[in-house]
Amino acid sequence: MFQMPDSALHIIACDVGQGDAILIFTGSTQILVDGGPNNKVLSCLSKYMPFWDREIELVVLTHPEKDHYFGLIEVFRRYRVDNLLSNQTASGGQEYGVLEKEVGREGVTEITPDVGKTIRVGLMSLDILYPTVGFQSTKVNEYSIVTLLKYKEFEALLTGDINQAISDQLSMIGQIASVEYIKVPHHGSRDGLMENLLKAIDPKIAVISLGKNNSYGHPHEEILQMLNKYQVRILRTDETGDVEVVTDGERYWIKE
Repeated sequence: MFQMPDSALHIIACDVGQGDAILIFTGSTQILVDGGPNNKVLSCLSKYMPFWDREIELVVLTHPEKDHYFGLIEVFRRYRVDNLLSNQTASGGQEYGVLEKEVGREGVTEITPDVGKTIRVGLMSLDILYPTVGFQSTKVNEYSIVTLLKYKEFEALLTGDINQAISDQLSMIGQIASVEYIKVPHHGSRDGLMENLLKAIDPKIAVISLGKNNSYGHPHEEILQMLNKYQVRILRTDETGDVEVVTDGERYWIKE
């Protein structure tokens, strides 16, 4: 149920099925990371944003796979989006061309993900950790934009669909020595999160966005066992629906 905007930071992993869509906001200032494989993201936006607020300050498309971008087509049609952070990697999907046309039609400011860049959105900030400029690969997942969300003393690592090699690479970045929240890569696939990263960042909450009874077998048992080994609390959209974590910048809580 919608509540009036407050001064806390809200991170909602929207229940969009087998895909990713994360709504982040303080007050009436929003960041949307990915849009899921369908239009369920619109229900999530309607649930948590005031009906009079038709503006999203920043959309992040981590990488151009349908389970991350498809819902953004209608988001760009129905909301004013000020800025888009994407790596502009080509996708063979017909629907991706539709999204590109919507972005171009709206005159959105497009931002490239340069490592070391910090994007400030109201009281929130996103540090770009990956990919490096000039990175090339034949695998779309390896272009996933990884960001560190900061709000006062609270930090959350948002990982897209990175693989094990990138996970290990991130474990050696000193600036993420400790976080409260991690979005588990690639819906809990066994080829995403690595133990080195878990040990390095010591998260308290791990959120997995995935569809119930999905055909991929996500989340993989090895990932769940690894998270349990480090006593990380696991929250899953296939079990609870939307996952909402709220913080005042010092304390955090899970909204039931």
